[in-house]
Amino acid sequence: MTTSINTISASDFKALLNSNTRPAIVDVRTVAEVDTQFLEGCAHFPLQTLNCQEIKSHLQQQGHNPQQPLYLLCASGQRATRAAEQLQADLDCPLVVVEGGIGALNSAGVTIQQGGGTVMSLERQVRIAAGSLVVIGVALGTLVNPGFYGLAAFVGAGLVFAGVTDTCGMGMMLARMPWNNRTAKKH
Repeated sequence: MTTSINTISASDFKALLNSNTRPAIVDVRTVAEVDTQFLEGCAHFPLQTLNCQEIKSHLQQQGHNPQQPLYLLCASGQRATRAAEQLQADLDCPLVVVEGGIGALNSAGVTIQQGGGTVMSLERQVRIAAGSLVVIGVALGTLVNPGFYGLAAFVGAGLVFAGVTDTCGMGMMLARMPWNNRTAKKH
């Protein structure tokens, strides 16, 4: 069954959280991100290993009413949107992406729990990796062989592609790294 994908603003989601309803929420950030900060009551299913059957099973165990929406949360809303696109054909409940993700919720005054995680956000990891590769490419191109300038050009082209398509190959690759995939704690 195909479901629709809607969005909800951080302020409207805050009002929903403050009401007497208990919404079903799935956080699709990496384990490391959730270990650093999380919204209490979310189920955690990282986007890089998202499995519709596991989410269905979780919703059934929670007694989720298929008429009620499933709210999807990430850092900024982009991964939650991709998760919704991936799940929409197989779930029989409305999917709602929290606009702006956990950052917007924090700005809206929603209580975000601080975890003990020490791994930095995926976005910061991408910026550090991309910047490092550019610097290495320029340094090697200057000191060793001009062909190494191609590394900097390749990374730059990848960043342009990521910006245009709103997908990031480096981010997807980093999300699969061991430090981003430890077993999640229950929140």
